[in-house]
Amino acid sequence: MNEPFRRLRRSHAGHIGRAEVLLMASVVAAMGMIAVTAALPVPVRPSRAATLAVQMKSDVVLPAGGLSPGGGRYFAEIRRTQYGIPHILAHDYGGLGYGYGYAFAQDDLCVMADRVVSLRGERSRFFGPNAVSDDALGPTTTNLASDVYYQGIRKSGIVQRLLAQPAPLGPTAQARQLVDGYVAGYNRYLRETGVAHLPDPTCRGKAWVTPITALDVWTGMYDLDTLEGSTAYRTAIASATPPTGGAARSQPATPAAAPAAAPVFANGIGSNGWALGRAATRRHDGMLLANPHVPWVGDARFYQLQMTIPGQLNVAGAGLYGTPVIEIGHTQHLAWTATASHAQHYTLYRLTLVPGNPASYLVNGRAYPMTRQTVAVTVRGPGGNLSTVTKTLFGSRYGPVLGPALGTRWTTKNAFAIRDAGAGNLRSVNEWLAMGRSQNLAQLRAAQDAYQGLPWMYTLATDASGSVYFTDSSVVPHVTNAEARRCRVDKGQGKSADGNIVILNGSTTACGWGRDPDAVEPGIFGPRHDPALTRTDYVANSNNSPRLVNPRAPITGSPAMFDTRTELELRPRLSLNMIAERLAGTDGLGPPGFTLPTLQETMLGQRNYSADLARAAVVAMCRAHPVLTAPGGRKVDVRAACAILAAWHGLADVGSRGEVLWRQAYGSLDYAPANWWRVPFSPAHPLTTPRGLNTSNPAVRQAFAAAVLYLRSHHVPFGIPLGSTQHYASVPLGGCTEGEGCFDRVEGIPSGGNGVGIAANNGSSFIMATELTPQGPRTRTILTYSESANPASAHYSDQTVLFSRKQWVTERFTEAQINADPQLRVTTLRG
Repeated sequence: MNEPFRRLRRSHAGHIGRAEVLLMASVVAAMGMIAVTAALPVPVRPSRAATLAVQMKSDVVLPAGGLSPGGGRYFAEIRRTQYGIPHILAHDYGGLGYGYGYAFAQDDLCVMADRVVSLRGERSRFFGPNAVSDDALGPTTTNLASDVYYQGIRKSGIVQRLLAQPAPLGPTAQARQLVDGYVAGYNRYLRETGVAHLPDPTCRGKAWVTPITALDVWTGMYDLDTLEGSTAYRTAIASATPPTGGAARSQPATPAAAPAAAPVFANGIGSNGWALGRAATRRHDGMLLANPHVPWVGDARFYQLQMTIPGQLNVAGAGLYGTPVIEIGHTQHLAWTATASHAQHYTLYRLTLVPGNPASYLVNGRAYPMTRQTVAVTVRGPGGNLSTVTKTLFGSRYGPVLGPALGTRWTTKNAFAIRDAGAGNLRSVNEWLAMGRSQNLAQLRAAQDAYQGLPWMYTLATDASGSVYFTDSSVVPHVTNAEARRCRVDKGQGKSADGNIVILNGSTTACGWGRDPDAVEPGIFGPRHDPALTRTDYVANSNNSPRLVNPRAPITGSPAMFDTRTELELRPRLSLNMIAERLAGTDGLGPPGFTLPTLQETMLGQRNYSADLARAAVVAMCRAHPVLTAPGGRKVDVRAACAILAAWHGLADVGSRGEVLWRQAYGSLDYAPANWWRVPFSPAHPLTTPRGLNTSNPAVRQAFAAAVLYLRSHHVPFGIPLGSTQHYASVPLGGCTEGEGCFDRVEGIPSGGNGVGIAANNGSSFIMATELTPQGPRTRTILTYSESANPASAHYSDQTVLFSRKQWVTERFTEAQINADPQLRVTTLRG
């Protein structure tokens, strides 16, 4: 048995258990060959355990080349506790990645394999060119457009060039080792299992399942870093073509309207995040609530795990599929989460074209030809015949030239190009690793200042001292307010709430991005410009402006590129309301101040803020007017439905009788005039306006009548329980929609034939409530869709059942907690 590995287990667990005995036997039996016997899960009954604080000794760290890619060997131990949650223990970052990649492949190989097909630009080859790409985090696009875009990324060599840079611009040695190990672990599982014998029928025996490479993983990270930039415009990039002939002359010189942005929150990504400090908690310590809202399908899912290198790293939480890091989590003394930033992470440039040559543009009066890059995509046609489609991609000094998608249009006079602040960013892995080593807010801030690599995310954090911190330290273009006023060619003078984006004059270098002395690279704002707030009570964000993360201390003075909105949507208002009620002790959960149980209860209280604001008014309306007129003039008796709403408690629990009716009625207001509310929004009162549903508005009355008519025509009882209509993997679910102002957001696609069935596919995903006590972190979690996307897995919906019942997993963080789990199963890897 390798001596350093024996020392790792001895120092980390204080004993030699059954896993070590089996490993030793397998090594002897293999006579120097890879010990595959030890990779089989075996039950472990440890005799004793010691706490991690004592066990983490630096002398177990291997010397360079010992168990690393350079030495050709990896060691890792995967300890799976209840619900299949893996705790990865390794000597070094290569081994840590090895265990992570292997464990992830056990649970979710098919998702990663499909993702790699996209990143290699091969979807058309296997699935045909016209099908819609299923990349969950990106905008809807065809396979062919997706392939053209990603083939262009590959052929450009941008990822390889970023990898060639030294840290902090390029990956650190630890990040490179982690990714290399992750690839090796994933590929080992695939090699051992075989494509023909994969447990997931989704990809079993499929030709598109192949080993992955480090470039695949890094390309995936680059794609994540540019998600709210180039990736959002991938269809426009893939379709850009110079105008020709009469069609070009008939096109207007500029877009009819400013192009609409495609922010991540428009693609189903939201979140609630609370960091609670010593002035807000009963025990005067730090607490954190993480509640990211992301799609429940594909690569947008979170994977829950713990990663441990004794003496170097011990972090638990969750990471997005295919990313070998934890993006939301906690260490011994620090916890953090992320929500989607509303900052603009790119700008568009309007190019002035050379007369008679639409593939050249002018800068400072000088003509520059657009760059051209030809890519070839293999396409599967009818009958499986393969052919090749070629496409030329056009570029400018600012970035890719755009086609007609999202409002841009290439004419004989103007074209548009995107400059993406994430295009030079592959630093996110460095930053998340450094955050995972942090033990207090000062270390977390130092990690973020050093790498400046977070994409499109706010950060909310707390530490054991009970301080809390908010920042938007994401990568944002250095466009000052003065430059925006001087250089913008669209009509707006600031980033508007409807998502219209900044378009700059590309014909002069005077409108280029600026630079900050504290920025890690030119063209982005440095940390001194980041909106930030440190307090001892709380910071909270539910995808609202940074301005009101704590209404007692509004953040002001940030550049408009970080967001200038003032009006809050319903969910952010509810979020801040719930905190205020808990701090006042008026929410029915006991004395003021948060405890871990009250934080859990608040999270899953199933509040529906639109019902809080408007249900009483609707009940009064339908009682006063028992017969209402639906659109089209039909008279509708609403008395039975009115009685249901009157008896409804206004919550979106599984057994709620009234939520389905309310969702149908309130959703119909999307077609009503804007004056739903008697009191309009006031910037002076952002937490309490708008309010008072305007039931005198005929459209409001028609919306309720239409909802009643709809349910009646589909033979749906007005009081049908929510859980009878909303489900995931046949598990009934509570929760409600973004439009209704629901904190526990759950949304989906139509399911069944009754017109109200919902198959959940978006919303609350990895929920984590953490209290940082002097004895260590106390954490409760729920992975709403469970650990595996494989419908044949025992962990396909086991946590979904917990979610349905409002039950939580008690996290096992210390060695004593892990080893005490009666369901513990250990896989030891040597390769």
